[in-house]
Amino acid sequence: MHHVVIEGWSRGASPLHARDARAKVIVLLAFLVALATTRRFPPAAMAGYAALAVAAILLGRLPPAGLLARAAVVLPFSATFAALSWIAGDASRAVGLLAKSYLSAVAVLVLVGSTPLPKLLRGLESLGAPRLLTLVVQFLYRYLFVVSEQAQHMRLAALSRGSSRPPLEFRAAAGAVAVLFARSYGRAEGIHQAMLARGFSGHIRLLQDTRVGVRDALFLAAGLSLVVALRLSLGAPWIP
Repeated sequence: MHHVVIEGWSRGASPLHARDARAKVIVLLAFLVALATTRRFPPAAMAGYAALAVAAILLGRLPPAGLLARAAVVLPFSATFAALSWIAGDASRAVGLLAKSYLSAVAVLVLVGSTPLPKLLRGLESLGAPRLLTLVVQFLYRYLFVVSEQAQHMRLAALSRGSSRPPLEFRAAAGAVAVLFARSYGRAEGIHQAMLARGFSGHIRLLQDTRVGVRDALFLAAGLSLVVALRLSLGAPWIP
């Protein structure tokens, strides 16, 4: 599953992985704002933003092919609006919509792929994100692993009973989904009780506190400088 792969990326070691999550979030927000406020998207603008995204991928030592392929998941959604703009006779806007959505997805994946989720959510919380929201996101993300594990167990059980392919009938598929939900719910309840037994009080703590160091400050300054310089070189920041 995609979240398992990205979780593995976030546990890597690189200069980008070592930077504080808050610095990376601020640079990402600046990049997204600059990208969104670029009125037109000429080849020079596309090349500039793409160069920043590629530099971030290389700095994070992330697999370019896998990351770029996963970022393409946003294209079917943005292609609908791009097609409407194309039909209306505004081809440049259509190309800009596709490029902006794709580069935004790449930038977000770079952040998620270079920052473990607990550190990322703690950074967002430090920057003012609602604590309840970050807690819900973390529980939902971890729940994906519970569902994935139970689905693998059910698949192995079906194979051991001689099933060579998943059931295609609606009744059989619905029954499998119901069993998967029930088993996942029971497993999640057990995990919650274990967390309460270990003193969970509504706040997920990290094993070590994160502090903004000199290298984090330099990364933040360099990232913001590059993004702002690129945006100013493209003209007045009018929203399209």
